[in-house]
Amino acid sequence: QVQLVESGGGLVQPGGSLRLSCAASGRIFSIYHMAWYWQAPGRQREQVATITSGGTTNYADSVKGRFTISRDNAKNMVYLQMNSLKPDDTAVYYCHVVLYGGTVFWGQGTQVTVSS
Repeated sequence: QVQLVESGGGLVQPGGSLRLSCAASGRIFSIYHMAWYWQAPGRQREQVATITSGGTTNYADSVKGRFTISRDNAKNMVYLQMNSLKPDDTAVYYCHVVLYGGTVFWGQGTQVTVSS
């Protein structure tokens, strides 16, 4: 099994910044794909940003230029730097990991609230 633990969420004012972290542990042999998803109240979970083992990134249009995803392969960590936060960014953020072979794991989620 693989465990994912997110941290870094919280309350921030509009225009502020937060950095989310996700630590993967357990029976990890090789992580292929890491990503962050978000889920706002009453909405479906949606992909925010992804990064492959080679460092190729992809972002949802709504966060391009504001959010940056990165990973530390040696530590099995993935990060999401969020700048210029808006109230619409308020959601529970989930870490998502895909191993080579296709097995998928989810974190428990961390709340991000953007409000004045």
